[in-house]
Amino acid sequence: EENGVIGNIYSTGLAMQVLATASKFYAPQEWDCAQAFSAVLSHNLQQPMAIAQALPALVGMSYLDAASLDCSASTATSPQLSPSHPAPLPPPGPNITVHYSIINKLKGQPFNISITVHVRAGSTLLAVLQAAEEAEPDIFSFKTKPTSWGPMVVSIHGLDASEADRTYWQFLSSGNALQEG
Repeated sequence: EENGVIGNIYSTGLAMQVLATASKFYAPQEWDCAQAFSAVLSHNLQQPMAIAQALPALVGMSYLDAASLDCSASTATSPQLSPSHPAPLPPPGPNITVHYSIINKLKGQPFNISITVHVRAGSTLLAVLQAAEEAEPDIFSFKTKPTSWGPMVVSIHGLDASEADRTYWQFLSSGNALQEG
């Protein structure tokens, strides 16, 4: 894309690794590595999987480089690990108003529900969903399941996503798919 993102922000780091490694053999079109690098850096990636895919490309390596590492020369007896920290809370600041609509025209009884919630500026999509559930528990509920990318929404308003039916919940902002939750 024009903004340097390849697919979406989560696939860009892995795509950068592939293009950097295979560009000598496969390059259907030119790509701007610096622009993709800038796109990844401009996002505050929180999910470990997104960081794991982006980090090698950001240091000019790929997963393939791991095969050539020589760890026997290391003098360290054990790695130094820092304690993991939860994702930072949004900075104190103004609340924003989010007009949230849930639309189902695909499966079961159709519905179109709108909710307005107030959350802190910089809040995640999950925080917006939680605020909607707290504000209108009779008409809005959702379920998530843990994945290596973080929680994934698998049900809204009692309607489950289904791998068998290839249905899922899509999140849009002004008609455009969200790049990250």
